[in-house]
Amino acid sequence: MHKTWKDISVRRDATLQQALTVLDQGAMQIALVVDDACHLAGTLTDGDARRALLRGLSMDIPVSEVMNPNPITGLLAEGRDIWQRTMQRHSLRHLPLLDASGCVAELVRYELPSEPERNTPVIIMAGGLGARLRPLTNDIPKPLLKVGSRPVLETIVENFAEQGFQHITLCINYKGDMIREHFGDGGRWGVQIDYVEEPDRMGTAGALTLLPKRPSEPFIVMNGDLLTKVDFVRLLDFHRKQQFAATVAMREYSHQVPYAVLEIDDAYKVQRMVEKPIERRYVSAGIYVLDPKTVEHIPNGEFYDMPSLFNALMDQGSTVGSFPLRDYWIDIGRMEDLERASAEFTEMFG
Repeated sequence: MHKTWKDISVRRDATLQQALTVLDQGAMQIALVVDDACHLAGTLTDGDARRALLRGLSMDIPVSEVMNPNPITGLLAEGRDIWQRTMQRHSLRHLPLLDASGCVAELVRYELPSEPERNTPVIIMAGGLGARLRPLTNDIPKPLLKVGSRPVLETIVENFAEQGFQHITLCINYKGDMIREHFGDGGRWGVQIDYVEEPDRMGTAGALTLLPKRPSEPFIVMNGDLLTKVDFVRLLDFHRKQQFAATVAMREYSHQVPYAVLEIDDAYKVQRMVEKPIERRYVSAGIYVLDPKTVEHIPNGEFYDMPSLFNALMDQGSTVGSFPLRDYWIDIGRMEDLERASAEFTEMFG
């Protein structure tokens, strides 16, 4: 009998014992943890359950305490090839698919996909000063700082190369000669690397006006200080299917307010009091897909950042979109994040 995602789902308040029963009966090595509205709260795999038992945890604890709260997922709006790529890249046997509201819609199985070469232009912004990482960046540009066994920018280039992207442009400024010397023409990584030199720092979008030739198809722009396992093909496919003028990869950012928060009306009457609420916002992940015509909105020779470009596009009526990124992602722009990335590098990138 064909099993659906509902056959292997449990409520987040279910006990570990109940979740293990579903895991065993489902015989798919995964259980989906959902809330009342079928929003995906997390997943429980055989490995998660085994680690919980080895820690001596009680079988009566809520499954929410041992589940993976940030599992890899797909979007129902995507196609089979993208789902299969996601599973292949993350060594998954199954992939929960979410609809636009974040509800589980389907569960797909892994089948080996193919990986063709891609001509989509990739632009990496690698000209930043790295001021927050001084003194480390006094003598070396931030993209060449080592995380794990190699510079962060090298990991980015390798990631694009592994996904079939062949044409990469590095926008450089601060100590750009060191970056040019390290990467050369890109042959060592099986890609073609070109360079755009910014006479002055031009922001996260301004350097696009310096490209010798405007791309003729949607292209990827990425900050050069990010470590991520994002599937760029999936992002590109999403952008094209949604027919956005520009797409930004977004991350959910949450923080807990350390006080009781008051909601008041105009007469200072308290309407509600919430103890230490968790506030959630969506933030830019520094990865974008842009249609060629968007470059027309960037002023020549000026400092210009991506928020300004996106706001300009929306002001003149263009549709811009966001792509939910749940893959591994970290910005190494701060010392504490650089240290965290170094500690996690071997596990995430080998």
